[in-house]
Amino acid sequence: MSHHTLKLGSSDDVVVALKPVAAGQSLNGLHLTALSDISAGHKLAIRPIALGEPVRKFNQIIGFATQPIAMGELVHTHNLVTGDFERDYAIGSESRVTELVKTPATFQGIVRPNGRVATRNYVGILTTVNCSATVARRIAAHFTPEVLSAYPNVDGVVAITHGTGCGMAEHGEPADLLRRVFVGYANHPNFAGVLLLGLGCETNQIEPLITLTGSANTLRTSTIQQEGGTAISIKNGIATVLEMLEQANRVTRTTVSAANLVVGLQCGGSDAYSGISANPALGAAVDILVRNGGTAILSETPEIYGAEHLLTRRSSRPEVAARLIERIHWWEEYTARHKGSIDNNPQPGNKTGGLTTILEKSLGAVSKGGTTNLNEVYRYAEPIHTPGLVFMDSPGFDPVSATGQVASGANIICFTTGRGSVFGCKPTPSLKLASNTALHNRMSDDMDINCGTIIDGEETVEQAGARIFDDILAIASGKLTRSEVHGFGEEEFQPWLQGATL
Repeated sequence: MSHHTLKLGSSDDVVVALKPVAAGQSLNGLHLTALSDISAGHKLAIRPIALGEPVRKFNQIIGFATQPIAMGELVHTHNLVTGDFERDYAIGSESRVTELVKTPATFQGIVRPNGRVATRNYVGILTTVNCSATVARRIAAHFTPEVLSAYPNVDGVVAITHGTGCGMAEHGEPADLLRRVFVGYANHPNFAGVLLLGLGCETNQIEPLITLTGSANTLRTSTIQQEGGTAISIKNGIATVLEMLEQANRVTRTTVSAANLVVGLQCGGSDAYSGISANPALGAAVDILVRNGGTAILSETPEIYGAEHLLTRRSSRPEVAARLIERIHWWEEYTARHKGSIDNNPQPGNKTGGLTTILEKSLGAVSKGGTTNLNEVYRYAEPIHTPGLVFMDSPGFDPVSATGQVASGANIICFTTGRGSVFGCKPTPSLKLASNTALHNRMSDDMDINCGTIIDGEETVEQAGARIFDDILAIASGKLTRSEVHGFGEEEFQPWLQGATL
């Protein structure tokens, strides 16, 4: 922190202010003077930039000047826009073999009868439709801490409710997508058992879901109309959950390989430091995870837009890159169809934190994926079977994206934030990584790890990544995250809603 600014790439046209810079302040190392007050995290030009000229950060284009920009001037939304340019996908040009460690790291996991490994042990009540949400919550409310104290090996009873399940077409991609989410949650290893609760007349019928899950031993079902109404459904539901709790309480944790970890990568409430500290540190942890045989899921397609070429270069096979590019084109068409734009980002909080364009945000976001090969691309909520770094298509809205990752099998979520997030994602624990020390100190009760140590010069990205990986192992073994301590994770269930509401 003896330095006021940070230059991130040799060909960059801007530097990032590490601390507030006052107008007229001379930055001797750069031989320039700030022309206005520059907030921490924001950018200033280190050379004159002409109208229409590309502006680079991370050695990559982050936008184009909408007016001449003087040396020492603030570079932000008033003089920089995304623009359009050709990406050099260079498919597979940076692909390389990942050397696996000889003795993988381990954690204390729960091995299910089907061989899948859990990091938590919940009983779930999963609603097929919004109309059964209140009954599900009433059933779950019965299981107070006093009741659950009789089941010390169970982490809790979770009611997974939502606002859809009817008023939609019965067939087609939106319906298939919703069913994938439900099947993924019903089969998730972090659920020892699930009560699938419906109303009875909804579009999202229970019978097709039973067929798709194929998990008769852990899935119980109930429909309110067949049971005879609300009161009897609550009574019977409580009895069913009590039976599942007895079974769930018989589990024990055993030593298992880190190859059984499936980590969902999220970033939300980002700032300019996210792409400098928390995201690359998480990427370093992902590299360690992949070398140990584990899986990491990168998502949020609109938030890799403009940086997708960094992933196609690392694609293990040409068809993987082709699937990623196809998803990018789908999003361009999807947003245009709804009279929007895929580059309608960053959000106001991101801009306050110093991020100007989606290109800049994406370059930071993609660093969560580390440096290893991209091994596969999946649709939203598809089951993930490929180890290493994979990509799951999703919106950038964190609850929707994380819901898809959990449905795909993520048993840990790592969530970086620069502005502050209080997100949880039951049944999967969500680990918060603060990008700067000020945030970590201000919201210490919600943050799990401070990556601001990188900005502060106290440790390297690699050292922070090793620390994150160690904490992932501890959390997978049962250590509670801050969001779990606060009880977050039920209301945040948000399946991706496509198509018309009828």
